Amino acid sequence: MKALITGSAGLIGSEAVRFFSKEGFDIVGIDNDMRKTFFGDDGTTLWNRDLLIKEVSNYTHIDIDVRDKERIRDLFANNRFDLIIHAAAQPSHDWAATSPEIDFSVNADATLILLEAFRKHCPEAVFIFTSTNKVYGDRPNQLPLEELDTRYELPKDHRFYNGIDETMSVDDCLHSLFGVSKLAADVLVQEYGRYFGLKTSCFRGGCLTGPNHSGARLHGFLAYLIKCVFTGQKYVINGYKGKQVRDNIHSLDLVEAFNCFYKKPGKGEVYNMGGARHSNISILEAIEKIEAITGKKAKVEYIDKSRIGDHIWYISDVSKFKGHYPEWDFTYDIDKTLEEMCKGIGERAGR
Repeated sequence: MKALITGSAGLIGSEAVRFFSKEGFDIVGIDNDMRKTFFGDDGTTLWNRDLLIKEVSNYTHIDIDVRDKERIRDLFANNRFDLIIHAAAQPSHDWAATSPEIDFSVNADATLILLEAFRKHCPEAVFIFTSTNKVYGDRPNQLPLEELDTRYELPKDHRFYNGIDETMSVDDCLHSLFGVSKLAADVLVQEYGRYFGLKTSCFRGGCLTGPNHSGARLHGFLAYLIKCVFTGQKYVINGYKGKQVRDNIHSLDLVEAFNCFYKKPGKGEVYNMGGARHSNISILEAIEKIEAITGKKAKVEYIDKSRIGDHIWYISDVSKFKGHYPEWDFTYDIDKTLEEMCKGIGERAGR
């Protein structure tokens, strides 16, 4: 068995490399550290790439830009892949506004290039796309949220209290340019499943996190917050009084969900996938927990201006996926995730 993993040195890509290598796959990973281009030295994934090359014997790393149509075509022509996990992306809606053309080319155009290579060279394979909750734009902000001491929250009798499901509309709202490029890719992946009858899926992630996240100011809030606490850097909260809520899913739990889909794939499936009610937190709550774990005080600045299109509250309803794959469940809650992240990021930061 052979798998192709794009963005293989990133958080989800590297977790997938380690997981599927243990499942007996030969892994081809492509990653050109474009995250450093987006986010500077904080974002580089070279350290993780080097670990994979050193520690995973059945891993082959190739430095390819996912937008390079000829090299992607040649890669598929020379390999028979059973599984493709597309985790490469430009992941920040703030950065997307600085260069919409690059953002769209990385997120949407590259996905089309991969889908065509998949369709032409290994149509029996399974194609898994890491999408995002930003496809719903700022529509979640129209929910009747209540302000509590440390977070915003939905009334318990609201239909979305247990999380936002896949029926939420993607229309008539502000997406951010990042949300648009990921939505374009998301719909392409669905269409290749439904129109061509291929085994494809979109996992619309909440906050994907874990100790191997190269957190940067513009992406990866928990990892970046922990890094700031360890290094003494100032962490800036943008709007909503720091009470904005995210559900956080550990990268391993997400990759185990990928494996469930690989073993019993559908065609053009869409799943909301995050920490759900099992694992969610506001920024204020995260600061308090991280300070308690590390014994260090966070340096925090508050700016009373939210990021354009940012969610006030987002929790995923994962019941559709659990209904399709009842054998899957969370293995990490927010406390276990934070403890592991503080340990791993603290070691890299030299504590």
